[in-house]
Amino acid sequence: MRLILMGAPGSGKGTQAEKLMNEYDCHQISTGVLLRQSIESGSDLGHKVQKIMSEGLLVSDDIVLDLIKNQLSEIGDDGFLLDGYPRNISQAKSLKDLLETINKPLDYTILINVPSEILIKRLSGRRTCSLTGKTLNIYFSSQSELDECLSNGGELLQREDDNEDSIIKRIEVYEEQTEPMIDFYRSAELLLTVDGQGPVDEVYLGLKKLMEL
Repeated sequence: MRLILMGAPGSGKGTQAEKLMNEYDCHQISTGVLLRQSIESGSDLGHKVQKIMSEGLLVSDDIVLDLIKNQLSEIGDDGFLLDGYPRNISQAKSLKDLLETINKPLDYTILINVPSEILIKRLSGRRTCSLTGKTLNIYFSSQSELDECLSNGGELLQREDDNEDSIIKRIEVYEEQTEPMIDFYRSAELLLTVDGQGPVDEVYLGLKKLMEL
């Protein structure tokens, strides 16, 4: 299985990616992980990446694509799941050319679709119990779960970037970059869309049914 998993912040993409990898035994290819690994390797490319990132600059698409190419070579004929890449239409086209060159075409591009108003609630309502580290949500968790943390002397902590203004901006940037990719993969007859509003297991079941069609 070779696929791209797309979804806005708060769509549950990471959770679904983990379930897919566990069941289908495919490799997750995350550009963030690849960049960190290249730096840790001490290779010439790693030194180049470290210098770019230490200067606060973005690593070029060509370098990221080289890292992905190297990773695909290492995993051989095994399946893969691309997480967080491509992020825009230019990267999508470059990736298509690479996968055609190495004869590893995509099977699916799956979009986890969640309305913006739900995404905002999921992210702005997200809290972490200071005692247990458990992730809760003031809109979606049961009152008993919230009370369990508070009654034991814990606090419900909110991430600094989970404020509504920041969240709306992140979603807007995602939509601006992703819309052209949706059309691109739809035209290639690779796009599957799953409703991401329900419980995790329900969304996963729907995702699997789509892939079986």
